[in-house]
Amino acid sequence: MALQYAEKGSADVRELKAQLAYRQALQEITNEINAAEELDAILIDLKDRILTLFKSDRITIYVADKGKNEIFSRFKVGTELSEIRLPIDTASIAGYAALSGATVNIYDAYDEQEIKALHPDLEFDKSWDEKTGFRTTQILAVPIKFERQTLGVLQLINRKEENNFTREDENSAQEIAKILGIAFQNQQRLARRHPTKFDYLIREGVLTQDELEKAVAQARERKTDVERMLSANYGVSKDNIGAALSEFYKCRFVKFDDTIPIPGELLHNLKEKYLRTNFWVPLEKTTDRVAVLMDDPNHLTKRDMVQTLLKSAQIEYCVGLKEDIVKFINYFFGTADTTESMDDIMAQLQAEESTEEQIEEVSESDSAIAQLANKIINDAYNRRVSDIHLEPYPGRKPMEIRFRIDGICNNYQTVPYHFKRALVSRIKIMSDLDIAERRLPQDGKIQFKKFGGRDIELRVATLPTQGGLEDVVMRILTSGEPMPLDAMGFIERNEKIFNKLMQFPYGIVLVVGPTGSGKTTTLHSALRSINTPERKIWTAEDPVEITQAGLRQVQVHPKIGFTFARAMRAFLRADPDVIMVGEMRDKETCEIGIEASLTGHLVLSTLHTNSAPETITRLLDMGMDPFNFADALLGILAQRLARTLCKNCKEAYHPKEDEFQALAREYGEEDFEKAGIGYSKDLTLYRAKGCGRCGDTGYRGRMGIHELLDGTDEIKSMIQHEKPVEEIRAQAKKDGLITLKQDGILKVFDGKTDIRQVRQVCIK
Repeated sequence: MALQYAEKGSADVRELKAQLAYRQALQEITNEINAAEELDAILIDLKDRILTLFKSDRITIYVADKGKNEIFSRFKVGTELSEIRLPIDTASIAGYAALSGATVNIYDAYDEQEIKALHPDLEFDKSWDEKTGFRTTQILAVPIKFERQTLGVLQLINRKEENNFTREDENSAQEIAKILGIAFQNQQRLARRHPTKFDYLIREGVLTQDELEKAVAQARERKTDVERMLSANYGVSKDNIGAALSEFYKCRFVKFDDTIPIPGELLHNLKEKYLRTNFWVPLEKTTDRVAVLMDDPNHLTKRDMVQTLLKSAQIEYCVGLKEDIVKFINYFFGTADTTESMDDIMAQLQAEESTEEQIEEVSESDSAIAQLANKIINDAYNRRVSDIHLEPYPGRKPMEIRFRIDGICNNYQTVPYHFKRALVSRIKIMSDLDIAERRLPQDGKIQFKKFGGRDIELRVATLPTQGGLEDVVMRILTSGEPMPLDAMGFIERNEKIFNKLMQFPYGIVLVVGPTGSGKTTTLHSALRSINTPERKIWTAEDPVEITQAGLRQVQVHPKIGFTFARAMRAFLRADPDVIMVGEMRDKETCEIGIEASLTGHLVLSTLHTNSAPETITRLLDMGMDPFNFADALLGILAQRLARTLCKNCKEAYHPKEDEFQALAREYGEEDFEKAGIGYSKDLTLYRAKGCGRCGDTGYRGRMGIHELLDGTDEIKSMIQHEKPVEEIRAQAKKDGLITLKQDGILKVFDGKTDIRQVRQVCIK
């Protein structure tokens, strides 16, 4: 008997301790909610403790949306559904708790008799279980109130150890709901009193208050930025987010842009790791101010540090997304490269700074200058640059460095004026040029691999400029396999005829256009299509940019007398089937090319002319025999390169009829009708938008625009009679020629580019 009393006493003690622990856990939870400045963050921290307290599987906290007469899940456990929205009515347990303002404790949600006993119209919405695969049994739903106003619902699902939620659970849930009601009301008051970063989005109808609150909760739960969550899950554009931040912080919003010049002189005292940790970076320096990009321009401690480090009286603070600030830091410091960062290079340059005359005495052992030259070339290669421009200015102005990307020049970097001669001299050393000669232009090449870089070849040209200085232009030569012809962007008619021309055993095919229009690339693609063991192919190029197995490729050297004409004479003694000449620069080369094409060889070459018909009159003006030329000519391809729309972000739209008619007029209305393009409600064009992949330009890469003149009998007859270019063009159009402008407009309708890019490269 004594043992039984002892055991009963021990059980009572354990029960008392358990109750005390329960009450203490409940008190701690309510205290932390009551003291929390950020409710969503504290709920994330408390969720496991709340579930343990109630021995429950899941918890959902709903917030009332009075405008829509709904409740939506602001916080929940369970990831099968991103958001739950329920009407405030009898169609769901939580909705009924919000409607009635009473606590609902369900033993079995699938027991209709139990459900109907609460209210004849009450239903358990089984669709949520069907969507998630989760089986709901017990439900405890408690309304969250403040002064008789229902602000939401606290819902617990499935008690683990008991068959139902107890009366004590109801009381505890009501106690938590009461504290939540006070917290909800305080948050609403604060929101009305203090503007937030995203008020603009609410006011402009970009998203609702409920969606914003949901995004904030999700961002805290996943430990990410609210801005990123809005963009990824709610489709809010970067421009809208930027407008909201700009309005809140009352300053400029700046997106990442890899065309912004690297502010070398602002970076040399700053450490990359420090900037990355604190999310700010200097952008540019003008005569009266320094622009600095920050994630929070109102952060006084950061502003004080910026002021101290940059030592500038006037600072313009701009706001940007954290991800964009990191991109700027990576871009400015060359983080993706294996070379030293710009920070380290500029620090070394600063340490070596002395008089300009001393800096001129540069050699390959000057490590900081050598690293800077290597970094410029590496960055250019990484960014698909075709040409690098080094542009020094007289006096104390810094040297400007520009990159040409997709045909457009962009500022890349400024180098302090002390080092402009040193950097030019370093490039000349790498190119095996005379560093003492600054009065004459020089040409050379850089084999970058020799200097510890990638296997890149660059063609280098120096030109004397004002003030005894020299500009340097470096072209990065393409390498690797040529493109297949079907990837050149030909329309069907041009591709068919060009392929036919490549099958002739003899004759001459010319590719014409300005410098940098892709002529050599097209010729190598043509050679790729006919490069078989049965054909012996010789090429003379300056320089050899693209290599192909099976071709015998020769580099000409005009300085030693090995010209294109001399190379072609040598080819004719080397049993060729096909001869490719990099460029017909003079009368002698043209005559040898025509002669070779008439003696059983297929000759391919390039010429600098504006259009296919004009090429004929240009060659006749050079003194070509019209009968020989007419017999030899197979076809002439005129070419331009136009920037293509970024596939990742190009925006579809339905053009207005005025825009359509303007395109028709530019194409030529008679020819446009033959093209079979009509205006309809389904007509879709595309325009540039901008994204991270294309540097927010809306364009990435280039494509060919072509004009192919077929050497028909009628064209040959007109050449023999030396007809003017207008008549030749008219006959070519009768033969099916599509002009450069027309080809570009067809590609606009095909969604590959826009008319602005076509106009930039096609005059008419």
